[in-house]
Amino acid sequence: MKITALLIDDDPNLRSGMRGLLSMVAPEVEIVAEADDVASGVAAIEKWQPQVIFLDIQLNDGTGFDVLEYFTKNNTVLRTQVVFITAHEQYAVKAFRLSALDYLLKPVDPDELKSVVEKLKKSQNETTGISHVELLLENIKRQTNNFKRIALTNSDGIHLFEITDIIRCESEDNYTTFYIRNNKPVLVSRTLKEFEELLRDHGFVRIHQSHLINLTFLKCYVKKNGGYVIMADQTHLPISQRNKERLQELITKTL
Repeated sequence: MKITALLIDDDPNLRSGMRGLLSMVAPEVEIVAEADDVASGVAAIEKWQPQVIFLDIQLNDGTGFDVLEYFTKNNTVLRTQVVFITAHEQYAVKAFRLSALDYLLKPVDPDELKSVVEKLKKSQNETTGISHVELLLENIKRQTNNFKRIALTNSDGIHLFEITDIIRCESEDNYTTFYIRNNKPVLVSRTLKEFEELLRDHGFVRIHQSHLINLTFLKCYVKKNGGYVIMADQTHLPISQRNKERLQELITKTL
């Protein structure tokens, strides 16, 4: 099954390179049109309504974010999926991940491109909602690692939460369950390791192979019976031997 795609990049050599990579690793993706700036990108999206947009960050007359902002300001749902192509620094990459949006780093790696296309095929009926885009724009404009919210996507839809409201995360194979203050648990099809990398700068610590906790909600650290913690939601969680020292250090720093 063909996937129609739009390529928005201000460098003709990079557009040509992407065409070549796609034909090599994902021939099912058909580039129906190209654009090189914000104005032509917006026009091409409205005309072609592609299933996927490969969107560069830096464009001739602005940024890829300006393209998305055009639609959010008009309260228009993008009936497409967006994959960003970026050479941006780490804070921008983290912003993409917190917003649950796909991205590729320059120079584009063929294996990474193939992986992204496989993911797109599995979620072909989904679209990039305004919630995703607005959260991304909010995070990008901070120009800092001090992000406030995270997007969690599952079969029910897109859920936006304040990071400070997350009590803990628990792994279930390749899935992660989020336990959030005043909300029902949310099961997400991503590994706990991914969220550990995203949240470690926000006061979260991995205490066990299956558990990532927000230290703000830690009520008690019990050393007996092998060691465990009691969280604000009254759950008792085990601490692995290798994580005990690290946890004690962090607790000491907060005193």
